[in-house]
Amino acid sequence: MSGTVRQGKNVKPAPFRYHRARDLEGATALLAELGDDAKVLAGGQSLVAMMNFRLARPAHLVDIAGLRELDRLGVGADGGLRIGALTTHHTVETAPAHTLGAGFDVIRDAMAWIGHLPIRTRGTVGGSIAHGDPTAEWCLLAVLLDAEFVARGPGGRRRFRADEFFFGYYTTALRPDEILEEIVFPRPAPHAALTEFAERRGDFALVSCAVDLDVDGGAVRGGRVAVGGVAPTPVRVPGAEAVLAGGGSFRDCAEAASLVAPAGDAADSARYRKHLVRTLVERACEEAMSR
Repeated sequence: MSGTVRQGKNVKPAPFRYHRARDLEGATALLAELGDDAKVLAGGQSLVAMMNFRLARPAHLVDIAGLRELDRLGVGADGGLRIGALTTHHTVETAPAHTLGAGFDVIRDAMAWIGHLPIRTRGTVGGSIAHGDPTAEWCLLAVLLDAEFVARGPGGRRRFRADEFFFGYYTTALRPDEILEEIVFPRPAPHAALTEFAERRGDFALVSCAVDLDVDGGAVRGGRVAVGGVAPTPVRVPGAEAVLAGGGSFRDCAEAASLVAPAGDAADSARYRKHLVRTLVERACEEAMSR
């Protein structure tokens, strides 16, 4: 199905042509035909807002919301959590324990930080990751927990690790003719937590932080620390992880994490983000340890 939407009195986006995909193969073939002028539309919670402000002006929208084969959630035979790209945030947020699997509570809990309920109900996991916002909760979780992504294009499937997928602000390794198909979190993270700070609940985070502790016999033996909002992509913080591996305190870990170069065009902004990182990493460590 196709149609043209033209700018009118009450329409904010620039004119574009709308296409509704009937299957994944057809969607990728259409994207290959349309080229760089096309964008994939899933939940539309990020793309449509950018179009309204004329920050994005695609000539074509390919709507994949009807591709039910991309709406799935469950633990695979290998113990990894597999999430179809069209699964909504709210589906993850409300998933029963047997569906989400043991050790993935951090993923369910992180959903509460995403916007407001209407956004979580419409927005999709794959849409958030493909959008590549450096403060997005899904992008941060992917970097922290070594997620893997499966994309489908005319040439078949490609797989990516999270650390090779995000290139910069709203820029990923996806080609214009590829669609994100599945997100895989390969291992449980029973001692992990994510927290963030926004000026108002539901707003985009200024800084987001997440940790995944290695706990043995009630003692921390190491862990992973990731921060969003301080660079063009979410970043791991090796210095903070070294503190955990060396038996340092959560406060020392947070102090080391605050040394990561913050984004900001003013010294006051940089200092403020450092303070937020320090506070949020320590808070995330304490929450993760309490699980």
